[in-house]
Amino acid sequence: MGVGSSHGNGLFFRTLTEKQAEEIHLASCQILEETGMMIYHEEAVELLRQAGALVENGNRVYFPSSLVKKALQSAPSRVTLYNRNGEAALHLEGANVYFGTGSDTMNYLDPFSQERRSWCQEDVANAIKICDSLPNIDFVMSMGLLSDVDPHMINREQYAIMVQNTVKPQVVIAEDGDTLKDIIEMAAGAVGGKERLRQKPLFMVYTEPTSPLQHPKESVDKLLLAAENGVPTNFACGGVAGASVPTTVGGALVQANAEALSGLVIHQLKAPGAPFVYGYGNSPLDMRTMQAVYGTPEAVLFQGGVVDLAHYYQLPSWGYAGCCNAKVCDEQAIVESTMFTVMGALQGCNIMHDVFYMEFGLTGSLELLVISNEVIGRTRRLLKGIDTDKESLGVESIMRVGPGGNFLGDEHTAKNFRENWRPELSDFNSFENWSENGSKTMVDRARERIKHILETHQPEPVTAEVKERIATVLRQAHVKFGSI
Repeated sequence: MGVGSSHGNGLFFRTLTEKQAEEIHLASCQILEETGMMIYHEEAVELLRQAGALVENGNRVYFPSSLVKKALQSAPSRVTLYNRNGEAALHLEGANVYFGTGSDTMNYLDPFSQERRSWCQEDVANAIKICDSLPNIDFVMSMGLLSDVDPHMINREQYAIMVQNTVKPQVVIAEDGDTLKDIIEMAAGAVGGKERLRQKPLFMVYTEPTSPLQHPKESVDKLLLAAENGVPTNFACGGVAGASVPTTVGGALVQANAEALSGLVIHQLKAPGAPFVYGYGNSPLDMRTMQAVYGTPEAVLFQGGVVDLAHYYQLPSWGYAGCCNAKVCDEQAIVESTMFTVMGALQGCNIMHDVFYMEFGLTGSLELLVISNEVIGRTRRLLKGIDTDKESLGVESIMRVGPGGNFLGDEHTAKNFRENWRPELSDFNSFENWSENGSKTMVDRARERIKHILETHQPEPVTAEVKERIATVLRQAHVKFGSI
């Protein structure tokens, strides 16, 4: 384990050696061949049976290693997500890194009143608008679990808010296959039709197995629907080390990998070549509190292992950043969220979510979101590394200034100083100037930034026709559930 490999001009932190990745792969294949998976989905079981898998008792499926190999060969090594305007935005390949928020936090930490309360539609719309304005937030998720709509409509209403309040790509959560169908309809309406959506996907769907070693019907419904429609999918359960996966990092990786590979096999059997993003989340169980926690060294190591396995398989990777266990936006929040962000970037994780998560994912903080935007900016500057071209080395400037001089008035300084990273929230003033400006903390400045964005930022609107298409999908779903 260590730093050394380069990507671009920066550094790439490997957690697993090639030999360790192979050992985990072989152990996972052994689990799939000898223990198998419980799959509660008739079509998926039949796809596997016809492909040569052994099926016992109707839904216990044993995967030959040949099926895993074939799926890995057919899955694409790169996935591209586009923005609402059809422009390529996220190139998920190699060690490219992108950051976005999480979904479905139960509590909203109001940045102005500091009240911890349930989310409403206006809160989510405001949060998405802030994401739209922040340059280092590359994609959005739904952020908050809506409390002011019919429970069956939550994911649909969340998506309608997302697609109308930002042009950025999305990662979506869907309750079931019918919900995903409606989200596909709304996305297709926003980009100009289903074929255009297939060619230039606006969103990726998150679906998951149930650890240990189970595939629920609803999850597989979404997996197959995504494959059929060419919607990129990530099949990644959030395991709890010591409860639903082994407590050791290595053991958690073996089981997580087996579950992810089994999902990939089903996905590729349905539609060979359909876009798939490899990943898995693991939160260690704190045995003192019986709470699954974020951002521990073991969680960061686990993510590094997942990313290295993705590189081993030549698949895009999925992970976490900007999340923490703190209850308010304090020093613990920033330490834990920054550690995950920096390490995920150095590990080369392609798409990292949950920026702004607090309290183990139960609460969302817009202050942490805005601060994390700056942390990501710092991190991206680190990833660029050091340029050694003629202009950057500045030999002529050094010779001009000579012994005992200074560079303040030199043309090299005037030409290049703006290339240095500059903060928007961090304070670089003297103590006296900081005091004169109100002695504000970073959290104070983050709240001011939030207020300014909400007062001034206007996301690019959708057309009246797109609004009506989205409204039609929502009306039809409301009628089905009897909520209007």
